Amino acid sequence: MSDVTQILSAIEHGNPHAAEQLLSQVYDELRRLAAQNLSHEKPGQTLDATGLVHEAYLRLFGGPDRHGQQHWASRGHFFAAAAEAMRRILIENARRKQRLKHGGDRQRVDLLDQDLAFHESPDKLLALDGALTKLTLEDPTAAQLVKLRVFTGLSIEQAADLLGFSRATAYRHWNYARAWLRCEIEGDLTGN
Repeated sequence: MSDVTQILSAIEHGNPHAAEQLLSQVYDELRRLAAQNLSHEKPGQTLDATGLVHEAYLRLFGGPDRHGQQHWASRGHFFAAAAEAMRRILIENARRKQRLKHGGDRQRVDLLDQDLAFHESPDKLLALDGALTKLTLEDPTAAQLVKLRVFTGLSIEQAADLLGFSRATAYRHWNYARAWLRCEIEGDLTGN
């Protein structure tokens, strides 16, 4: 049993200091995953990797009154929950930016970064989220793999290890999910 799994067990049993121990054990890895996640966003984000990790961690633990309410079976289960929390935070930020109140009807232009590489727009991120929600209903395993790959930046091999299945199975799920999502998103964007 890994240190992380032991700490998760201590959290489940109500140890008030275990959440702090967990954060110190996984912080660097969560921050790296958050940075990979944010690298797909447009420049000028108000949320940085540290902020994304802290927000996700707060959502997972919800403060001192929620210790012990979450149950994670393993390190992989915890990181899957963290990936889901980060995905939801990024989706909420994309939706907030689309609102008229926040300038959603205006095109954002960062004059200093005009010539940088293309980054996904909030529209595409929201389309991906909608398609991913539908995929979760059809094939939860493939959807979980996509979340780990897209929103935490894990390789297929790393995601397979976390989810507990072979690399060949992970590649089959990944190929299926990519094709399924492409059809779903292209259909939504063209109005079909």
